[in-house]
Amino acid sequence: MAAGWLPRFLEALRAERDAAQNTLAAYARDLTDFADFLRPRGRDFASAARADVEAYLVALEDRGMAQATRARRLSAIRQFYRFAFLEGWRTDDPGALLKGPRKARALPGTLSEAEVDRLLDAAERHGRTPAERLRTTCLMQLLYATGLRVSELVALPAAAVRGDPRMILIRGKGGRERMAPLSDPARRALAAWLAARDATEDAAAREGKARSPFLFPARGRKGHPGRERFFVLIKTLAAEAGVSPAAVSPHALRHAFATHLLANGADLRVIQTLLGHASIATTEIYTHVLDARLKELVLEKHPLAEPEPPAPAEPEAPAPAGPDAT
Repeated sequence: MAAGWLPRFLEALRAERDAAQNTLAAYARDLTDFADFLRPRGRDFASAARADVEAYLVALEDRGMAQATRARRLSAIRQFYRFAFLEGWRTDDPGALLKGPRKARALPGTLSEAEVDRLLDAAERHGRTPAERLRTTCLMQLLYATGLRVSELVALPAAAVRGDPRMILIRGKGGRERMAPLSDPARRALAAWLAARDATEDAAAREGKARSPFLFPARGRKGHPGRERFFVLIKTLAAEAGVSPAAVSPHALRHAFATHLLANGADLRVIQTLLGHASIATTEIYTHVLDARLKELVLEKHPLAEPEPPAPAEPEAPAPAGPDAT
């Protein structure tokens, strides 16, 4: 019976929380790894005890697994057994009282405005054909202009951007919808790519092929580019732009979007809405960029702030003595 617990748990996550496919895959990997650990101990999901869960956490640490990964694995186990208890599969909950390592909240990696400019310039040059260059430019401009998650960007419907919109409707995590404003460069890049995309789609339709619903059509089962393909693209652009590829990722550009907005005076609540965060606590990680602005504000605007004294003037060099000087 316990063999069927995991598929039913994942199905409940999909139905009740509208969990994304990537989230479900992560739960499946974590819980399958736990099941693999239990098997040599003569245990399964139904017979595992609290001591087995504790032993698993110790084994993860011995493997050198990161603190954040261990915390995520324990969270998956606790949710799984809470579900099993509520379903009546078990009469106890072996994960209920366990506390794992706190996940450290690291500052997100980001990029400077100059580095982003170089990436956008590289995007305009990348591609063998004009259409490929327009596509790459549109992808990068939209990502930086909106702060979209890469999964939201690559699966963007073409219908969402028709009519030269100033804002586009995004359906994000958990089915939550939000509006994302478009910058003028993003709108220009979008218009240019749409024209090239539609011409290609029209030609394919005349040959009897179905039109793609996606802004960025691609071959394959999904019908749009995968996250992995975009990850490779952005690393390539970094190398071409002279930016360290190790510092560049789709998420780094999302962080840059938020960081640059805050540094230029945007409100944290606005950033929360634009990023699609359910809680302001998630957005507060970006407040590290406000330190310099707050210091400058106090030094310049506080009533008791004293202006810095002007630098002393350089003494003038004595005039050279004339021929008649004695």
